[in-house]
Parts: sequence; structure tokens; C-alpha cells
Amino acid sequence: QEDISRFLKECTGFTLHPVAGLLSSRDFLAGLAFRVFFSTQYIRHHSRPLYTPEPDICHELLGHAPMFADPDFADFSHAIGLASLGASDDDIQKLATCYWFSVEFGLLKEKGEPKAYGAGLLSSFGELEYACAPYRP
Repeated sequence: QEDISRFLKECTGFTLHPVAGLLSSRDFLAGLAFRVFFSTQYIRHHSRPLYTPEPDICHELLGHAPMFADPDFADFSHAIGLASLGASDDDIQKLATCYWFSVEFGLLKEKGEPKAYGAGLLSSFGELEYACAPYRP
């Protein structure tokens, strides 16, 4: 994770900081204001390799880290973080919802085909298939 964090810092100024679990929306968004992405350290259980209900290191490194190497995405995340500083609880909820549903479960259409870019989709084969398949598995 340190190597990836150094790479991201060179690309966009973002760094990865380890955390033991989920943070409050306010704390998570405040980190983005300082170009910090808080990253969990554990790995999903071997009995369920295709899905984990909480983010694990596979989710963080496969889903989120590549996005933070993109300057446009990094600037978007930074702006959301800056907007959170001093925001009301209601505004924090709105910012977190916007960020959560786009960054975790974002889909777009390219030439009429659904494409996933959300980390929650990219790190879960089951979720990815459900979101992008022309049928519902």
C-alpha cells in the first residue's frame, strides 16, 4: 500500500492512510479535503471471495486507488472534501450520498452499453454482473 500511496502522491497529491474500519461521513469527507483517502487493511474472508459487505483491501486497491490516479477524479474528490469542511450535518449527508452512489456504484453508458466505474461494483464480481449484464442473474 505504501508504494501505491507514493505513486498517487506523485500523480495527484492523494495519499492512502490506513484505518481499522469505516469512518463517519464527516471524518471521511474531511480527509478528502486534505487529499487523504482512508483505506481499510483487512482482506475478505476466503469463504466469500467474490463479495464483502464492508470494504477490504481488495476493494480499496482495485476499486478506489486507480481512480485517485486520475487528476479529474482527484480534483472532484478534493472539492467534495473541501465542501464538507464546516458543513452542517444535513449537508454532510447530502455530500456523502452524492459521493457514495457515484464513487461506489457509478454506472455510465458507452455506445449504449452499461459500464461500471464504481469501486463497489469493480471489486465484486456478483455486483458487477448484476449491474452490467443484459439479464438479471
